[in-house]
Amino acid sequence: MKKPISTGEKPLRAFLISTRDEKTSKFEAESLFRELLSLVSTLGLEIAGQETVHVREIGARYGMGTGKAAELAEKARTLEADCLVFNQEISPSRQRNWEELTGLSVIDRQELIIQIFAGRAKTREAELQVSLAELMFSLPRLQHKYIDLNRQRGGRYGTKGSGETRLETDRRMAEQRIHRLEEELEQVRRQRETQRKQRRRQGIPVCALVGYTNAGKSSLFNALTNAGVPAEDKLFATLDSTSRRLQLSGGLSCLLVDTVGFIRLLPHALVEAFRSTLEEASLADLLINVLDASDPGASGCYETTLSVLRDLKAGAPMITVLNKADRPEAADLLEGLEKQYAGSIPVSARTGEGLPELLAGIGSFFAASVCRFRFPQTRPDLAALLYRSGTVLSENYEGDFIELEARVDEKTAGKLKDYRAE
Repeated sequence: MKKPISTGEKPLRAFLISTRDEKTSKFEAESLFRELLSLVSTLGLEIAGQETVHVREIGARYGMGTGKAAELAEKARTLEADCLVFNQEISPSRQRNWEELTGLSVIDRQELIIQIFAGRAKTREAELQVSLAELMFSLPRLQHKYIDLNRQRGGRYGTKGSGETRLETDRRMAEQRIHRLEEELEQVRRQRETQRKQRRRQGIPVCALVGYTNAGKSSLFNALTNAGVPAEDKLFATLDSTSRRLQLSGGLSCLLVDTVGFIRLLPHALVEAFRSTLEEASLADLLINVLDASDPGASGCYETTLSVLRDLKAGAPMITVLNKADRPEAADLLEGLEKQYAGSIPVSARTGEGLPELLAGIGSFFAASVCRFRFPQTRPDLAALLYRSGTVLSENYEGDFIELEARVDEKTAGKLKDYRAE
């Protein structure tokens, strides 16, 4: 993967290209372009110029007409741009075509996001995940680096074959490194699963903060737990999941987990590499979907979050939180959002507005899911079902009966309704 990040004082100049077809609305196109500006700014590139192209017919070579591509190439050279940045995914072959046409480094939205992740990785786990994502993304794109290099390595014609080309050697080395990284991350997954089993045995429910990047999840996490997790007004400020115990009313408590933010067109390589981290959301008992109430595109962010959660098979109940409700921009949007997402809770992580209501909502959910059951000792299968499907909080033997207090879902509670002890 080519790195557009400069190590010198002068930042690289990027020429931004956004395409819009007939299926993309003007609002969505503008929203995606605003995100591109934020991504480029986060990466530290200087914007040399920008162009939005309305594509009526997708060209095979450049994704648009050759005349328009030549016009953009000339404009990039006139502006003395160092690289082209596309606001959508481009195939490896089109990337090579654009590089041949312009003589510049060409990156797309997916590579931009991966490079931001690479710059933000601090822990060993995050570094492993980002390295794996980079390799998975780069593997089909190795050819464009060596398109004119067919030199052979090893072997002689007429004896042991022609040997490996440099491309073949690099591909093999990349595949070997991917395999090693996957093995290391599998160890991380096993460690996380061990930690989850310990939590389940202790009867601690898990509540995960999920949502679009820069919606204020880490700020909300800090406001609720006083954790002091770094929270910046930047995209993807959080790459590692962090957990703290959250005390609720009535003596209840839960484990609150802060997770990595989502974004539209999230690279598949990142989803695969960060699966062990994202599993915290898929295995949580309750999800807190954090929306930026000051963002006009909050509805699109909500749908993106649901889409990623569906991919992760995360089906836990959800509370929608409208964060940043104190911002002036949110004043005209809050009423519509509250109507659109019934039961949502407006909050401000900065001022503390709405936090008591949010805590009460979390507490009510977990209190409602705790049930007491009374089984005959001759029916150990019922107790076994409870242990398999729920989290047993206490066990008490009285005469010919076993009393169990457990946190269960609605399906399990329905199966055992005849044994509920009020």
